[in-house]
Amino acid sequence: MTPTDETEDTLDSAKNLPVAVIGAGPVGLAAAAHLIERGLEPLIFEAGPSAGAAIEQWRHIRLFSPWRFNIDAAAVRLLEADGWESPRPTALPYGGELVDNYLAPLAALPVIASRLQAGARVIAVTRAGMDKTHTRNRGTTPFVVRVEHEDGETRDHTVAGVIDASGTWSIRNPLGTSGLPAIGEDSATDRISSPLPDVTGRDRASFAGRRVLVVGAGHSAANTLISLADLAKDEPDTRILWAIRGASAEKVYGGGDADGLPARGQLGSRLRWLVEAGTIELHTGFGISSLKSLTSHVTVGAVDGRTLDADVVVPCTGFRPDLDILRELRLDLDPAVEAPRELGPLIDPEFHSCGTVPPHGAGLLAHPDKDFYIVGMKSYGRAPTFLLATGYEQVRSVVAALAGDREAADTVQLELPETGVCSSDAGTSCDVPAAAAVPVATESSCCATTEPVLVGFPTGLSHGRSGGNN
Repeated sequence: MTPTDETEDTLDSAKNLPVAVIGAGPVGLAAAAHLIERGLEPLIFEAGPSAGAAIEQWRHIRLFSPWRFNIDAAAVRLLEADGWESPRPTALPYGGELVDNYLAPLAALPVIASRLQAGARVIAVTRAGMDKTHTRNRGTTPFVVRVEHEDGETRDHTVAGVIDASGTWSIRNPLGTSGLPAIGEDSATDRISSPLPDVTGRDRASFAGRRVLVVGAGHSAANTLISLADLAKDEPDTRILWAIRGASAEKVYGGGDADGLPARGQLGSRLRWLVEAGTIELHTGFGISSLKSLTSHVTVGAVDGRTLDADVVVPCTGFRPDLDILRELRLDLDPAVEAPRELGPLIDPEFHSCGTVPPHGAGLLAHPDKDFYIVGMKSYGRAPTFLLATGYEQVRSVVAALAGDREAADTVQLELPETGVCSSDAGTSCDVPAAAAVPVATESSCCATTEPVLVGFPTGLSHGRSGGNN
């Protein structure tokens, strides 16, 4: 994609200004590490109280993918220089371990900590002194990032470039069909849980002995359903309902023993057994049209007139990006998935799983506003096929581009496990939390047999949805 003007400019024109990184999750901190290695100054804004704040909300979830696919090379180099010891590469970490053993030590390094502002929510990004309608000298004009800080002040920060790694965790897809909230959904929020509740741990009291309706057909739904079944062993009055839009749950069950990632295969096999045993009451073809909150419960209505009564609803419907903060920038987005336009067809989940998406970098992630990039889960818009390792390669390429190293930016390669049962026709879902890891119990990492393969593609290679909320 070619910016609207000054295509040959680099950050040299604003070399004394930092590069803003929005979000201190795995991909955001990786971007900061690469910027530091390139001699560029990062300024990291994290809305939460600490790095990895979104992952903290699903720290009870185990990842499908082993440690070696969940850590970034530049971040590791910074950590090892400080004496950090990498976890066992083949171990499968929990979200909490990803934070405690990787993100927290990384954020605590002086070179990162001195540049990280927590409790700093970005509310807008624009060009200094101009809105999106102005073109003259746009490519050489610095950005302004407006931030609400935890001290209550709102301040503007002038920066040379912006890397938006804020993820999608803050905005879940609605329960209703057609992309809209169901009628009454907004007034039934007291009956709707978080997307990945810890039903056997800190959130147990909200689910024990109650009628729980899980909505969605991704791996986050599978994990929650299995956890509810574990809870029901100790709390036999717990009733578990599962509603999906599709006619079958086969895509959630996945490949079973044929799955290249055993933990994921076991998840699907166990879920199938629980449904067949009657522990979980499955309702297929249940497109939600309404929620009616009553004193004792909520009644959930389907498009075809069926109803289900529940005490609490778990919305495992996936996520979507917050684009409001970017309204004064010139973006070029795919109209279907809200990813960068050239990336959109490569990740459209009607045709692709994460196993069929090629590696990609700055060339496909660029927007008309030069030196602005969306990376990580947010770069995939509404597509649920993102992998954490993909985000690391994205930021390596993007930072190279910001540093003026076009050769490194355009040479993209990615080491992932070989595609196993997950392919464009396998019907599996890969929706991942906004932190963009690959949770065992949330949406799948979707790619592996036993041996990794080094996949390299030049930027611009083109391919042609398995959503998690069907």
